[in-house]
Amino acid sequence: MSESLDNSRSVTVIGGGVAGMSAACALAEAGLRVALVERRGYLGGRASSYLHPGVNEVIDNCQHVLFGCCTNLVGFYRRVGVADRIHWTSDMTMIEPGGRRSHLGPSKFAGIELPAPLHGLPKLLSAHAFSLADKIALARAFSALMRPVPAYSRESLDAWLRRHGQTRGAMERFWRLVIASALNADLEAISLPYAAKVIRELFMNSTFAGSMGMSPVPLSELYVGVAPFIEGRGGCVHLNTFLEGAEWDEAAGQWRIRTRAGELVSDFLVFALPFEATEQLLPQMPAVEGKPELERKIEHHEHWPICSVHLWFDREITELEHALLLDREIHWMYNQSRLQHRGGHYVELVVSATRAFAALSREDAIRQALAELAEFFPAVASAKLEKVALVKEVRATFGVPPGIDEWRPHAVSPWPNCFLAGDWVATGWPSTMESAARSGHLAAEALCHSLGKQRAFLEPDLKPEGLMTFLPISS
Repeated sequence: MSESLDNSRSVTVIGGGVAGMSAACALAEAGLRVALVERRGYLGGRASSYLHPGVNEVIDNCQHVLFGCCTNLVGFYRRVGVADRIHWTSDMTMIEPGGRRSHLGPSKFAGIELPAPLHGLPKLLSAHAFSLADKIALARAFSALMRPVPAYSRESLDAWLRRHGQTRGAMERFWRLVIASALNADLEAISLPYAAKVIRELFMNSTFAGSMGMSPVPLSELYVGVAPFIEGRGGCVHLNTFLEGAEWDEAAGQWRIRTRAGELVSDFLVFALPFEATEQLLPQMPAVEGKPELERKIEHHEHWPICSVHLWFDREITELEHALLLDREIHWMYNQSRLQHRGGHYVELVVSATRAFAALSREDAIRQALAELAEFFPAVASAKLEKVALVKEVRATFGVPPGIDEWRPHAVSPWPNCFLAGDWVATGWPSTMESAARSGHLAAEALCHSLGKQRAFLEPDLKPEGLMTFLPISS
C-alpha cells in the first residue's frame, strides 16, 4: 500500500512541459507541496497550443499523437481528468500522388479477428501502395523483428534494413515514411533497438497498442486541470517565471532557486527541461563531482526539426480526418476541422525527419506544401486559401542514433535532493510525449525513494496479446 508523504516537504519542478507536469502531479498526489515553474505563460512545452498572431487562430505548435502503448501519458491524462477526451482510431489511410488510397490497420478474416501480430496482415497484403516484392520484403523484416533485438546493439536501422533485403518501395513508403517520421530522423541516424521497439509496439503486440490517439481540442486545453490538481493539494503554479540558477544550502538542507520574479525555497528540486535548456543551466549550478559527466552526456545529443503548415480554405478539401501522404516531402495531413470540430476548413500538414524543408524560406515552404497537397486532393486546386501559418519547431525532438543510451542520464542527478526529467533522460523510449511522461514518473519515484517511501507512479506496459504472448519481449 502506498504511503502519503508529509505535506511539510516541498519540491520545485522546473519546466511545465509534459515531463514537468507529470512529475509535479505525481508528487502532489504523493503529498508533497509542489511548486511548478514555467518560463512561458502557459503549460505544455513543445506539446502546447497558442494564439498565432498572424492568423488569429489557436494552433498546436505541431500535431502530437499518442498510441495505445503510451501508458504513462494516458496515466497522466487520467490523473488530471482528461483521458476520456482523447479520440482513438485504428485505421491509417495512405494516399499516393494522384489520389489512390490504401488502408492499414486491424481487420477480420472471414469474420474472425486475427490474433496479434496477424491482426494487420490482411490490409497490408491488400494495400495498393506496396508491390508484391514490397510486401514480401516487409513480411521478412517483420518476421525477423519478432525476435528481440539486443538493447546493446549499435546497428542503425538503415544498415539492418539493407541487410534484410528491403525493396525501394518498402524503404520509401514504409520505413522512411512511417518509422523514420515516427522517430523523426533519417534511417541511418536511428538506433535499431528503438526502431524495433516502435514496430513491435505499434504493429505487432496488440490491436490497441497501435491505436492512434489525438486531442479533440487544442493541446493546451488538455492541461487546464493541472493547476487545480496541484493547488488543491497545497501547491502552486508559477507561469512567466524565468529560472536564473539554483544553490544548495547545506546547513538548511534546502534548495534556493533564483528566478527573475524572486527566490523560491524547497527541500527538493526536479529539472524537467529539454537537454539544451539543461545544458544552458549547468553553469549556474553548484560544482559537484558528477557535473562534468552530465555535461559530457548532454553534448552527445542533437535536435531534429518538425515543421507544420496550417492552412484554412474556403471549402472542404477532403472528408478524411487524417492521412499519410506518400512519395512527397509532406508526410501527414490532419483535418483539424473534423478532429477538433472547429469552424471553417482547417488542415494541418506535418513534415518530419527532414532538415531540408526546415531550411526553406516561408514562401517556398508554403508553395511546396500547397503544390504537393493538390496532388493528393484535387479539390485544393479550386479552393481559395484564406490564411496560412508555418511553424518550424527546430528543436522538436532529440535523435536516437546507435549508442545513444550511453548518454541518457538517469533520474538521480549529481546534486543532493535533485532529480532529472525530460524525454531525453533514460526512459527506454524515443523522443515522445510518452518518454516525457515516463521521465516525470521516474523522477517522482526516485524522489520518494530518497525519503524511504515506495511509491509506484510508472504505469506498466501493455501486455502483448495473441501469438505475441509466446514470444520473448527482450533479450
